[in-house]
Amino acid sequence: MARYIGPVCKLCRREGGKLFLKGDRCYSDKCSFDRSPFPPGQHGQARVKFSEYGLRLREKQKVRRVYGVLERQFRKYFAEADRSKGVTGENLLSLLERRLDNAVYRLGFASTRNEARQLVLHQHILVNGKRVNVPSFLVKPGDKIQVREKSRQIARINDSIAGSARRGEITWLELEKESYTGTVKSLPVRSELTQDIKEQYVVEYYSR
Repeated sequence: MARYIGPVCKLCRREGGKLFLKGDRCYSDKCSFDRSPFPPGQHGQARVKFSEYGLRLREKQKVRRVYGVLERQFRKYFAEADRSKGVTGENLLSLLERRLDNAVYRLGFASTRNEARQLVLHQHILVNGKRVNVPSFLVKPGDKIQVREKSRQIARINDSIAGSARRGEITWLELEKESYTGTVKSLPVRSELTQDIKEQYVVEYYSR
């Protein structure tokens, strides 16, 4: 299963904004983007004027990196969003939000999406009482997402739940901390995604 294993702080600097890929570090003084808010490399501080194509490419790359999806899979999500009724850009973000690894992250069981991906792959997560080890599994309204009982003593999970409040509340998910259970109440709503994403640029990139 292909995944990016390089330094993630460089991705934030390359995209010109915090992507929150390092969990607690992104909220501390150690954040690499706060210390060096310019692209990495020898010419990182040079002035660069992006073309129309460049702006759309960078936005597409940013969305991919936020959700930890590689290009081939991202194209499939876009194709499915384009076939669905409604606004293509919003459909795309809804599909990405519904990924199981993202839902685990949003519920607060993990401090980053990479960490959530690992929890899913190592079968620490149950969906409707059954083990699911596929990070791209799409959750739907009514689904119950739960930390396996034997995994509830893992310190990283408990630390993440304790610090989840600062990541903001998501109304399409409901968390019961005592039972380590989250419920999918509805489909994701675009207005709740506070991160600076211009999904229309992504649509224009693939529609060129």
